[in-house]
Amino acid sequence: MRAAVAIVTDSTAYLPEDVVSAHDVTVVPLQVAVGGDVREEGRGRTTAGGPRDWQALTTSRPSPERFGRAYQAAAGAGARAVASVHLSGEMSGTVDSARLAADDAPIPVRVVDSRSIGMGLGFGVMAAAEAAASGAGLDEVADAATRRVRATRSLFYVDTLEHLRRGGRIGAAASLLGSALMIKPLLRITGGRIAPLEKVRTTSRALARLEELAVELAGDREVDVAVQHVAASSRAAALAARLRERIPRLFELYVGEAGPVVGAHVGPGMLGVVVSRRQF
Repeated sequence: MRAAVAIVTDSTAYLPEDVVSAHDVTVVPLQVAVGGDVREEGRGRTTAGGPRDWQALTTSRPSPERFGRAYQAAAGAGARAVASVHLSGEMSGTVDSARLAADDAPIPVRVVDSRSIGMGLGFGVMAAAEAAASGAGLDEVADAATRRVRATRSLFYVDTLEHLRRGGRIGAAASLLGSALMIKPLLRITGGRIAPLEKVRTTSRALARLEELAVELAGDREVDVAVQHVAASSRAAALAARLRERIPRLFELYVGEAGPVVGAHVGPGMLGVVVSRRQF
């Protein structure tokens, strides 16, 4: 039976397909372009293998009309309201498009700015979907997403800051640019933006430190963890295996590749860890 509150998100949540299906989540795709070839993320283009020139990738938000169709479809399927949960408004205008569409939707829509991206957003979407499935009302569903996001931390490693600089998403991490050739940066999402976390001298030390930080964040709490990457599947698999051994109360572990919208801004070699408390 379909929940009274439908859940809509965007493609940068990078939720596993089985999760999308199980929770009946509608995913509105962002767009990615190489030259004149424009496609919706998740439809015929992944980061696997990588484009010939990562710098040539550009991205764009969905239009309000695209969200409007999603809200209309939810209403037509019997939903009485929609919780629409999206990537940080500090990184993209996606949430603004959703808000514009919500104004004209045939049923009430609550738009939630997750202040995050990837599974930092995805865990919030899952919490919203679980609340909706339990029969919660619109405000409760939206609040569940917000609470879960606040209980979630996203850390990541990039091989170079150049992609973030070119895409204008570098934020406070711009302070690292002067020494970028001599360091391997660890970054985090905070306040909806990308910020520096630590500077490490080598890739191996950076990846080891990323692991240590994830274990520290988990502590002895019951947590879900996601390991996400861009064209770095072997690194991701190895890190996931170690985290499974080292985090004592690990409940769910998701491993997957981020799509080209994120790939365009972080470049190949990115490795991220998202730690989300189950009690919040």
